[in-house]
Amino acid sequence: MKNILSIIIFSILSLQMSAQPDSLYKYIEQGNKAYTENEFEKAILAYETIVQNGYSAAELYYNLGNAYYRTKNYKSAILNYERALRLAPDDENIKTNLEFAKNHIQDRIEEIPKLFILKWFDNFINLFSANTWSVISISSFILALLLAILFLFSKTIALRKTSFFLGFVLIIISGISFYNAYQQNNRITGHNEAIVFSPTVTVKSAPKTNGTDLFIIHEGLKVEIIGSTHGWKEIRLSDGKIGWLPEDSIVVI
Repeated sequence: MKNILSIIIFSILSLQMSAQPDSLYKYIEQGNKAYTENEFEKAILAYETIVQNGYSAAELYYNLGNAYYRTKNYKSAILNYERALRLAPDDENIKTNLEFAKNHIQDRIEEIPKLFILKWFDNFINLFSANTWSVISISSFILALLLAILFLFSKTIALRKTSFFLGFVLIIISGISFYNAYQQNNRITGHNEAIVFSPTVTVKSAPKTNGTDLFIIHEGLKVEIIGSTHGWKEIRLSDGKIGWLPEDSIVVI
């Protein structure tokens, strides 16, 4: 696992510092100290306090996931690793620790295979975070504008052709990067995925307690939320199964 001291320094820089920064630093220091002294429950309390105050960063969720993992609270570890991965989809440390945590849950759901082109496209979008894609998009667009100016005012045919071609390529890159940033942002803000927190949940055919029992799932499993009504959530598993479960049995990523 990544060294907690190096992570926490970056967390301080990443967090949106607004009100009461001294208090925030205090909790970061408390969490850092507790983690290095193997007092993981204290570390969890400090990091959760930061989260509850509205601060968000991949490194913070990663630290929190590590602390939960050390206490063998695997469902909470998975939840926080998933939240971290949304903000930093290209981070291999988060991916690795998430897989470690998943090895401790009961359910093993076979995912419906995706077409190669769709899987490749998802991996391409996940190469960078929404912020990184946005920077690429804006930078490419500015460079394209500069090349357009060069094209308009250049008197050399070769230079005009080169600037036109490069400008066209940069516009395409800017458009693709903008789309990827949009998709990543939707993924972060969509809140359409959740982790099961109840030890055992019987998924129903309808949003009511006397609905037909369809199948049973267990804590730590990731589900997709596709509908909701009156305290119930309609969910879909990675193998395509669909059903309803009580809203309080899951925690949204």
